[in-house]
Amino acid sequence: MKLINILSEKKEIVLKKWFDKIAASYPVNAPSFLKNQKNQFANPVGYTIEETIEAVLDVLINEGTDKKAQEFLDRFVQVRAVQDFTPSRAVDFLFMLKQLMKDELKDELQEKGMYEEFLLMESRIDRMVLASFESYLKYREKIYELRVNEFKNMAFRLLERANLTFEFKDDDPAFEKDVSDSDNVK
Repeated sequence: MKLINILSEKKEIVLKKWFDKIAASYPVNAPSFLKNQKNQFANPVGYTIEETIEAVLDVLINEGTDKKAQEFLDRFVQVRAVQDFTPSRAVDFLFMLKQLMKDELKDELQEKGMYEEFLLMESRIDRMVLASFESYLKYREKIYELRVNEFKNMAFRLLERANLTFEFKDDDPAFEKDVSDSDNVK
């Protein structure tokens, strides 16, 4: 029997334990809400967690492409980026899977000599971690960019209200003279 077959048999157990571990990484009252509220619209984070972990496990079991899993991982990492998770906490859910697999498959790995298969699966998870980390950074960069733009817009609106803005034209000779004069000031 191959490792993926054994993992497939234990899929529901692994999914439940993995979800519980991820939910526990949220603040005090959130885990029970994430577990109990099943409505996609009332609990989008819980829904995204379930959708992501099932897709990742399916990719590992069915030997699917990492690219397919990455679509789901991107969505989940985007949520964690918005929630201000640190980079390590944003991707630690994949390390949780590795530990769960070690715990759940410990006997099979020792008895049936499937350790090499497990190492290959672990390497795939590591690649997913790295890709998820890059996605997290991309989303955090976008969030910071949005915040800076919002701050600029807010500052500009305040200047407008105080009537401290002016409009100039690029072809205005007075502007060119003022700029060239200011270049000579030391």
